[in-house]
Amino acid sequence: MSTENERVRIDKWLWAARFFKTRSQAKEAIEGGKVHCEGQRVKVSKEVHTGMVFTIRQGFDEKTVVVKALSEVRGPASVAQALYEETAESAEARALRQQERKTDNLAHPDHRPNKKERRQIHKFKDSWGS
Repeated sequence: MSTENERVRIDKWLWAARFFKTRSQAKEAIEGGKVHCEGQRVKVSKEVHTGMVFTIRQGFDEKTVVVKALSEVRGPASVAQALYEETAESAEARALRQQERKTDNLAHPDHRPNKKERRQIHKFKDSWGS
């Protein structure tokens, strides 16, 4: 981990903090607008310092994290987790969205309707439409 006054590029820090597997993936995410610093899009060359707040979007998840330490070296996961702290609001929102996704999957049938079921669906729709 680096000292307080040292600065690290955002792509290196995201890679070292294990948000992305490679620096090129971190760079693509930054250029694609998936990483914001205090509400503003960032550039790959942005220098990180402790106390900065980042919003990182990965797939369905969006995390808001506060930088606690700096590192240019990718280490074990336990060390990487010490580099940042996720805000309580972010963790709650992610858990809520995850629960919503689980319930959404239950609403979708596990198979396509066969010919008989399609006829019943069309008959039902026609009876309500007229």
